[in-house]
Amino acid sequence: MPIYKAPLRDMQFTLNEVLEANTFWQNTPKLSHVDGDTVNAILEAMAQFSEDILLPINRSGDEEGCTFNNGVVTVPAGFKEAFKQYAEGGWIGLGAEEEFGGQSMPKMLTVLTDEMLFATNPSFTLYPLLTIGAGMAMAQHASEELKNTYLPKMYSGEWSGTMCLTEPHSGTDLGIIRTKAEPQADGTFKITGTKIFITGGEHNMTENHVHLVLAKLPDAPAGSRGISLFLVPKFMVNADGSVGERNAVGAGSIEHKMGIKGSATCVMNFDGATGFLIGKVNEGLAAMFVMMNYERLSMGIQGLGASEAAYQNAAAYARDRLQGRSATGTKMPEKNADSILVHPDVRRMLLKIRANNEAGRAFALYTAQQLDVTKFSDDPAARKLAADRVALLTPVVKAYLTDKGLENCIEGQQVLGGHGFIREWGLEQWVRDTRIAQIYEGTNGVQAHDLMGRKVAKNNGAFVAPLIAEMREFNATLAGNANLAFIHDALEQAAKDIESATQFVIEQSQQNPDQINAAAVDYLHAFGLLNFAYMFAKIAKAADGKDDTFYADKLRLAKFFVTRMLPELKSRVASIKAGSDVMMDFDMAYF
Repeated sequence: MPIYKAPLRDMQFTLNEVLEANTFWQNTPKLSHVDGDTVNAILEAMAQFSEDILLPINRSGDEEGCTFNNGVVTVPAGFKEAFKQYAEGGWIGLGAEEEFGGQSMPKMLTVLTDEMLFATNPSFTLYPLLTIGAGMAMAQHASEELKNTYLPKMYSGEWSGTMCLTEPHSGTDLGIIRTKAEPQADGTFKITGTKIFITGGEHNMTENHVHLVLAKLPDAPAGSRGISLFLVPKFMVNADGSVGERNAVGAGSIEHKMGIKGSATCVMNFDGATGFLIGKVNEGLAAMFVMMNYERLSMGIQGLGASEAAYQNAAAYARDRLQGRSATGTKMPEKNADSILVHPDVRRMLLKIRANNEAGRAFALYTAQQLDVTKFSDDPAARKLAADRVALLTPVVKAYLTDKGLENCIEGQQVLGGHGFIREWGLEQWVRDTRIAQIYEGTNGVQAHDLMGRKVAKNNGAFVAPLIAEMREFNATLAGNANLAFIHDALEQAAKDIESATQFVIEQSQQNPDQINAAAVDYLHAFGLLNFAYMFAKIAKAADGKDDTFYADKLRLAKFFVTRMLPELKSRVASIKAGSDVMMDFDMAYF
């Protein structure tokens, strides 16, 4: 059976020693309710829930999957009971507003709880995740009446939320959606249309579902400027807050998927269903992006959680698996063979996964800290800078961490050899479950175009320059430390390479957009590596000078990253500057 033990020591090191979260919370009055003891207690409780409740039903949920019968969707055995326990523990509202029953905990904490959830059962995790995202969009854009009616029930876990964007003919280009919203005399709207790929659109774990639906009014402007957002409940809500009559919305079918089979992915039909406007007419996409960006960050955490699980299982296998002898002499003479850990390629794979996990966790937490500044800081200038930083880093977190997540799951599978291909060892399920993270919430290619087009070229690098300046300011604190010269020099060179690539992208973006777009994925991966170098610089500084194996291993892992992984950045930058748009030279008829 697959194993997982929450890496609490690593999490606490990154949170407290690398990013100094306690100091940040103490200096932010709106986070004065957060302290180290409370945070540790929450992390330990989530570790226990993930390990004891979610991991045991991960494989069984994959094998059983969800079932569909005449519009009724039933989740796998154990999911409903686990969801009830999860809801009663207050986990859905952990980061939500206190006025609606939440606990107003920082994103820096919920990133870590989400990592544990995704590591042990991504199918289960998607259900509350969509509810939390829907709640965030409503909290910022819905009327007080809608918030007071729906949010407390959603955060308590009695009701669940969804995000209904995609249609059979319309995915990334939401401007061409066909779902209609017809105004009614009482101020409501009749919603008609079909949405596909709706996570948790129907299931038997909550008594009501709250759908956030993109639709267009009859006189709406063309394209994305004509999209509005509506709240469409499965059951109408009575004046006293109880569930009333059934609304004209239901699941037409569920998808049969490669992975995340315990998560119900539904086709949803809206047949003149009653809906309530959220925000302003024709401004629905901005409201929905609150939820979409939250989900994009969460998908990065899915990649990180899967990668941590893959590492733990691959490392455990490698410790026990006997195969061959070390090239430098027998290491386990009492055995008939040495552990495969003596073989350099096995170590390379394991260290690569571990290095990605260390830097990825720090990067996710760093981005979460920027989100916390935007939400909790009283300084308008700090909020503006943090909001720009979040806009820049969101596509990187989503795409880079999910690309690395799948890559690391496959590396872990490779460590197991033939056993990695067998169900009972677990790695093949993590590979299948993680594959979707590169696809949903905007494919990683779309994320790369968003980064290069909107966040770099369009504003002439206005978001990139302050981040690199921050990196250099931090890097200056490492100067003169012989122990850290390796990471100091590597970070400075990486920053120079990204500056050069950014300038090239800006100069070329108007002259040859196809060439720049063809280099978007290279730019995103190079930018991801720069941020990983920055995180390892912070990790190395936090570990330096401490006489303990734990810290010494952090420094050695940083050196592994610099010598074996960071050189990819330079080759990516070279590809960006190659000036070749040969992909676009082929006539469309070729395909």
